[in-house]
Amino acid sequence: MKKILLSALVLTIFGSCKNESETVKMTTIDYPETNKIDTVDTYFGESVADPYRWLEDDRSKETEAWVKNQNDVTFGYLEQIPYREELKERLTKLWNYEKIGAPFVEGDYTYFSKNDGLQNQSVIYRYKTGGDPKTAEVFLDPNTFKEDGTISLGGMSFSKNGKTLAYAISEGGSDWRKVLVLNAETNEIIEDTLVDIKFSGMSWYKNEGFYYSSYDKPKGSELSAKTDQHKVYYHKLGTKQSEDRLVFGSTPEEKHRYIGGGVTEDDKYLVIVASVSTSGNKLFIKDLSQPNSKLVTILDHTNSDSHIIENVGSKLYIMTNLDAPNQKIITVDASNPTPENWVDFIPETENVLSPSTAGGYFFANYMVDAVSKVSQYDYNGKLIREVELPGIGTVAGFGAKKDETELYYSFANYVTPGSIYKYNIENGTSELYRKPSIDFNPEDYESKQVFYKSKDGTKVPMIITHKKGIKLNGKNPTILYGYGGFNISLTPSFSIANAVWMEQGGVYAVPNLRGGGEYGKAWHDAGTQLKKQNVFDDFIAAAEYLISEKYTSSDFLAVRGGSNGGLLVGATMTQRPDLMKVALPAVGVLDMLRYHTFTAGAGWAYDYGTAEDNKEMFEYLKGYSPVHNVKEGVKYPATLVTTGDHDDRVVPAHSFKFAAELQRKQTGTNPTLIRIETDAGHGAGTPVSKTIEEYTDIFGFTLYNMGFEVLPTKTEEKVKG
Repeated sequence: MKKILLSALVLTIFGSCKNESETVKMTTIDYPETNKIDTVDTYFGESVADPYRWLEDDRSKETEAWVKNQNDVTFGYLEQIPYREELKERLTKLWNYEKIGAPFVEGDYTYFSKNDGLQNQSVIYRYKTGGDPKTAEVFLDPNTFKEDGTISLGGMSFSKNGKTLAYAISEGGSDWRKVLVLNAETNEIIEDTLVDIKFSGMSWYKNEGFYYSSYDKPKGSELSAKTDQHKVYYHKLGTKQSEDRLVFGSTPEEKHRYIGGGVTEDDKYLVIVASVSTSGNKLFIKDLSQPNSKLVTILDHTNSDSHIIENVGSKLYIMTNLDAPNQKIITVDASNPTPENWVDFIPETENVLSPSTAGGYFFANYMVDAVSKVSQYDYNGKLIREVELPGIGTVAGFGAKKDETELYYSFANYVTPGSIYKYNIENGTSELYRKPSIDFNPEDYESKQVFYKSKDGTKVPMIITHKKGIKLNGKNPTILYGYGGFNISLTPSFSIANAVWMEQGGVYAVPNLRGGGEYGKAWHDAGTQLKKQNVFDDFIAAAEYLISEKYTSSDFLAVRGGSNGGLLVGATMTQRPDLMKVALPAVGVLDMLRYHTFTAGAGWAYDYGTAEDNKEMFEYLKGYSPVHNVKEGVKYPATLVTTGDHDDRVVPAHSFKFAAELQRKQTGTNPTLIRIETDAGHGAGTPVSKTIEEYTDIFGFTLYNMGFEVLPTKTEEKVKG
C-alpha cells in the first residue's frame, strides 16, 4: 500500500489569510497498489506502455477487487469530512420539491411527468384531455421497476391513435435498452419484451408497429466491447423480435455507427439518417404510401448535419448546415430531393438555428451568445412574430402536433428554477402554467455574461453566477464548469446542486468553449482534432480571467466537467496543475490512444481523430491524452475522479487508468481519489438518492481541500459574530 501524508490547511475564519490564522490537520491515505503489467503498443514506430491495460476487463475478479479497494479508500476519506452530513441534508431539503414536466397529448389523454420531490424516478401521470388535471392518475411508475431506482425509463413512444405505448428501460444506467409494449387503455403488457436495443428511439407507423435501431450483440463484455454497425429494424405488433425486418444496416464495407429511422407525422415517409460519426449524416426517404417503394437518396455524403423536420405532402422541409454553418431550413420536393434542387425557406443568419414545428407553424429558436431568442413563421416562410420570452435564459419545448392550438415550453437560467409556460399558437401570448415551489430565492443571486480572450485572441463568452454582494477578494470558492465538444451548447439552466453550492458563497462559472455549438459549425470545428488544444486554452483562459478579476484564486478554484468535459478537466490539470486547487473529472474520455476501441467510441473520431489515422494525429493525441501526461514529480491538484461501473458510453477503464497514474506519480499532499458508483452508467436515469450522495461528496471534497473546516455559511456566521 502506498501511504501519503496529507496536510490539509483549515481556515478558522472564512476570508482570513492563511498566514494569519490556520491550523493543520494530518490525515494518512493508504492507496491500494495497482499492479503494473508490461503491455506495449507500437504506433508509427513509437512504443507506448500501457501498464494498466488489465483494468479494461470489466468482468475480471482483479478489476472487481480493485474497484472495491479504491471505493473503500475513497469513502473512508469522504466520511471524515466534518460537514458531509450537513451538506447532504441541505441538498436533500432543497431537492424535495414537486417537479412537473410539460403536458403532451396522446389519443384521448393528456400526459405529464411528476416527481413528488425525492422519488428516485419521475412518474408518468395522465388525465382525460379537457378534464381537470387534478384528477390525473398514475399511468407508469418507474420506481416500481426496481426498489433502489436503478432501472429507469429510457424513452416513450405512442402509436398514432395513442392506444399503444412502446417504452424503453435502462438497467443500471446502461445504454443498452429493453423495450416493452403496453396497451395504454388497460395498462397491460401485450407482447414479449424486445431486448438488446441501443441508441434508439421508437417511431410508429400508424398503429401497426414501430421502427427502432440497434447493434448486433457484441462478443465479450456488453459494457465495453466495440459496437460500430448500427441497423434499423421494423417491429410489427403481434410478432416476435426474431421476425423483425431489417430496414437499413451497416455492412463490413460501409459502417454506419449511428442510424435512426423515423416516420413523418402523416405516415407518408420513412426517414433514415445514417452517420459514421457524431457529426455529419447521410439522408434517405422511403415513400410508405407506395408498396415496395425504394429508398431514395437525398444526401449520399456526411459533409453536413441535415434532417427532415416537416413535410406537406411531397414537399419536404429540411434543416441543414450544408453551406450554412449556422443552419437554415430549405424546401424541396421528394421527387427530386438532392441539394441542387433545394430552395431556402428560412435562410441562415449570424445566430445558430434550432427549429421545431407546432400547430401549423415553424418556431425558429436562435442562440444569441448562448441565450434563447424565438421567432414564429408560417408555412410560407413569413415571419409572424418574435415570441416574447419570460426573461433572458434558455427555452425549450416549442413543439406540438399540427392540429394543436397550444404548446408548452420551459424557461430557466442559472438563478431561475425551470418554469413551464402555456403558449397560444395563434395569438402568441404566454401564460405561466407551472412554477416550482422551491426554497431558493433568485433575487438573492446574480448572473452575468462576460467576454474574455483566449490564448490566440479569440473572444469567448462566460456566464458567472453567485450571491449578490460577494467580495472580489480572490477567496470565493469557485467551480469552473466546461464541456467544449461535439457541437453541444451550454446554455443557462438551473441546477439544484449548483444552488446549494452558491448558497455556500460559491461562484459558478460556465464558459462557452470552442468545440461546442454556441456559434455554429465553425465554432465546433475550431475545437476538433488537430485544433483540440483550443478548447483547453479557452478553459485555462477562463480560469485566468476569474483569478485576475479576483472572483477567486488558484487556492479556491475547482475545475469540473463530464464525459468530453472530463477530458477537458484531465487535460487542463495535467497541462496547468498550478492553476486550480481541485480537479473533478467525471466519466471522462481520458485515454485518447484507445478510446475508439470501446463500445461506440469510434464514432467520436470527427471530434478527436484516432491514433491510427496517421503519425501527426497520433503524436497530437498522445501530447494531451490525460492518461499519458501524468508526470513524476508534479504536484497535481486534489482530484476526485468519478465514474460508474455500468458506463458503456465512456467505459470506466478511462477513469481507472487515470486514477492509477495519478496515485502512483502524485507529489505532495493533495489526495487523488476515485469514486466508482455501482449500478450507474454515464449519468442518464441515475436515481435521485445516488445523485444527492454524489453531489454531497463532490462539494464536500472540494470545500475540504480548499481549507474549509466548516461550511462557508458557518464561517460567515463566525465573522458576523
